[in-house]
Amino acid sequence: MLFHSSIRKELARSFGATLVVLSTVVMTMTLLRTVGDASRGTFNPTDVLIVMGYTVLSDMPTILSMSLFIAILSVLTRMFKDSEMVIWFGCGRGLASLLRPLLRFSWPILVIIFVLSFFILPWAFGRIEDLRDKFEKRGDIARIQPGQFQESVNGDRVFFIEKNESGAQVGNNVFMATQEVNKETVTSAHSGHVEVIGPDKFLVLLGGQRMEKQHDKNALTVSEFTRYGARVGADDASARSYVPTTSVSTVDLLHSKLPIFQAELSWRIGLVLSAINFIVIGAAAAGMNPRVGTAANLGFAFLTFVIYFNMLVLGKSWIETGRVEFIPFCLVLHGGAFLLAVGWLCKRHFQWQLPRRKVLVPTAPGIGSAP
Repeated sequence: MLFHSSIRKELARSFGATLVVLSTVVMTMTLLRTVGDASRGTFNPTDVLIVMGYTVLSDMPTILSMSLFIAILSVLTRMFKDSEMVIWFGCGRGLASLLRPLLRFSWPILVIIFVLSFFILPWAFGRIEDLRDKFEKRGDIARIQPGQFQESVNGDRVFFIEKNESGAQVGNNVFMATQEVNKETVTSAHSGHVEVIGPDKFLVLLGGQRMEKQHDKNALTVSEFTRYGARVGADDASARSYVPTTSVSTVDLLHSKLPIFQAELSWRIGLVLSAINFIVIGAAAAGMNPRVGTAANLGFAFLTFVIYFNMLVLGKSWIETGRVEFIPFCLVLHGGAFLLAVGWLCKRHFQWQLPRRKVLVPTAPGIGSAP
């Protein structure tokens, strides 16, 4: 049908423009947050763009849902504004008849949201945790940064290098403090470099001194050296021990009855069900009031989106703490939102009105009577 085709084309243009704007905003905010985390030592600075990409990918179900909701509401509002709905209604079609072209346009987006929520989202969060864990388990040499005090993997050694040669594991003005079981040592040298001896790495210091203090003695031993080697820790290649619920596969969540896993499952299911409800809510809320303009509908869309997703976040927290059950929460929130949206759409489609009581106005005797 020509009218359905024109609606879908306009929806595609509006959805694409909205998706680009929201994606740009989210990418900018994510980049700033990721750079801040990297500056605090959470991620490797060279992995900032990779972490940002995984984070934006995990946020895509929310971005797609909001873009779809805004596109439907804005397109239908424009049709009311330009009196195109008058022609539609004059052909004997009501507001509920728009659900068919809306669903024909939205079903590929819903499929993408489903795949992202149940499969891509846990994979993206798992990759982010892998990068964070790999950076935390890096070896002592990889931790050394010129001009910064860096702690070793096990926390018993502190390194400092004033500067190093670019592209080489050589540094000048090296400082190293070591805390052992029964002694403390402080070592400084004019220069140092890394040598691989067998399977181990050694930090070889040249031209310096070493101070050693025994815990059971008050004496302090100071010695000078021309060449001194200290074994440094290598990268920890062990598997990641911490597995957050956000990176657990959906199949494992379905097989578990733990509240923390059911809370994560409610979030993933809610991303899909909320997108479906937003289609019906957008069709029911579409309209045009000349006194307030089109900004009112966009404000309503933003407010509705914020309230709905805040309820998803609250529900996830309530299920995790055992305050509510998984199935009742999903039925009340998503089922209730669907019934309210369908009821609102039926009211506008069938032009239901609340019954009004007739008011009889008494007339004075003789008024309106024949002479």
